[in-house]
Amino acid sequence: MDPKQHWETIYQTKEPTAVSWFQPEPALSLQLISEAAPNRAAVILDIGGGASTFVDGLLRLGYRHVGVLDFSSAALAHARRRLGPDARRVVWYHADVLALPIASDSLDVWHDRAVFHFLTDPADRDRYIQEVQRTLRGGGHALIATFAETGPPRCSGLDVVRYSAEGLHGAFGPGFRLLKSVQEDHVTPAGIHQAFVYCLCRH
Repeated sequence: MDPKQHWETIYQTKEPTAVSWFQPEPALSLQLISEAAPNRAAVILDIGGGASTFVDGLLRLGYRHVGVLDFSSAALAHARRRLGPDARRVVWYHADVLALPIASDSLDVWHDRAVFHFLTDPADRDRYIQEVQRTLRGGGHALIATFAETGPPRCSGLDVVRYSAEGLHGAFGPGFRLLKSVQEDHVTPAGIHQAFVYCLCRH
């Protein structure tokens, strides 16, 4: 299966509010980012942000340097239409997270809710972590959220890797210091409960 086409098809055939990972307000991510990076000049990249409302929240909080990256051009188009004129305040990347078109040491915050757990190939996980290390400035923060150990084993027809807080932090190695881990009970638009774990780390 071509991953890019998979996600294009999802966003071409479903409304963003109907997908299982939809959050009307990604409150936990916004809270943790606000704590980690109170300076509104911080450079923030949302990995797999697609049609998520996370970018809306960042703009409301006053962050001035926000980027959104996704495999799916359809997902990014949904977000741009929703934001209207405010879309011009965001840098949009239609790209693969494993080959980022972003300069080294250029990010203050790397945010990923529900991309990393789709990387079932260890080589892909290693490449992902290399990109986090390459693009984050020293002292920058990575906020990674995945399905917890009690979360579902599959999502959107794809296998996932589930993590404990210790396992998720451990995957990133000694170059990242765990500052906080939080569990979240996400309720999908269909009313299904899914367990997530968030790890906030300093590079």
